[in-house]
Amino acid sequence: MNRYRLTFILFFAFTFTFAQTDSAAYFLQKGLEEKQAGRKMEVWKNLEKAYKYAPENKQVVTELAAILLDLRKYGQAKEMFQQLEKLGDHSAANYKQLMDLSFSLKQHDEAIHYAGKLKQTDGNAKVSYVIGKANYDKENYGDAIQHLLAAEKEEPDNAEIPYLIGRSYADMFTYKFAIPYYQKAIALAPDKAHWIYELAMISYAVGNNPDALKYMLLAGEKGYRKDNDYNYNLGVAYLNNGKLAEGLEIFSGLLKKRPSDLNILNIVAESYYFSGKYKEAMKYWDDILYYDKENASALYMIGMCYQKMGDKEKGIALCDKAIEMDPSLANLKQKRMMMGM
Repeated sequence: MNRYRLTFILFFAFTFTFAQTDSAAYFLQKGLEEKQAGRKMEVWKNLEKAYKYAPENKQVVTELAAILLDLRKYGQAKEMFQQLEKLGDHSAANYKQLMDLSFSLKQHDEAIHYAGKLKQTDGNAKVSYVIGKANYDKENYGDAIQHLLAAEKEEPDNAEIPYLIGRSYADMFTYKFAIPYYQKAIALAPDKAHWIYELAMISYAVGNNPDALKYMLLAGEKGYRKDNDYNYNLGVAYLNNGKLAEGLEIFSGLLKKRPSDLNILNIVAESYYFSGKYKEAMKYWDDILYYDKENASALYMIGMCYQKMGDKEKGIALCDKAIEMDPSLANLKQKRMMMGM
């Protein structure tokens, strides 16, 4: 009885295994036929069924990985390429797929891991960019710069590489080191408007006003969106380069959209004041007081305008009133007296 039962169990197991193998072969064949016909979804469906019956069949896994990749089902495709690795596929081609998929899926540690595996398998493989970019995305700027510098030698025409080196330095506020890499990136990809805009802002940060204006204008020419922030920074760049008319034209346009923006009103007022146009400056400081009656600084500067225009008594009275509202303005008064203003 026991011998009969054991024979039955072995026969059933053999029959079940044979049925699984037969089913896997059937669906694999169906998938390959659909592949020839160009019906991608049908290929996927049949290969999924084949995989359920034979998850360790290398041909099934290879074909399923390929169709998932073709259908842009990257997460599932990566699982299949990992399955191939488990089945003994340690080829450079397989590790490159795993590196690229991990990179695309922003799985930074795995991208670095598979890049290392690829390099071990193929010493000529170009992996420095992937490792550098993954480290940049992890905010590991030291390692990012190290690998991106190596990537520059591997891929000298890849504009993204010097850009990321520049961004790494910029993110660490080492702006002077960032500038030459931004310039190199823009030389390789001259239509990257947002790179040019970033370079304009970096130039402003290091006090290079001519370059800040040059790159700001160039970014606009290359299609950078001319929203309020862009126009604000462009207006500042004009003023910093002594181009009063151009700067005020920009800010006048902004005030139509943002009439109660106290910061813009103050910039315009100061621009007029320091160019000797005191009546125009007073108008904008008056506007500030309309929106903020307790703005002692605006009142103080109106007093200064009166003094500049020769009405010293009224001007001093207004300045003193402003100091009563905000005693800290007394320091400003003392500083202006020392400067002969």
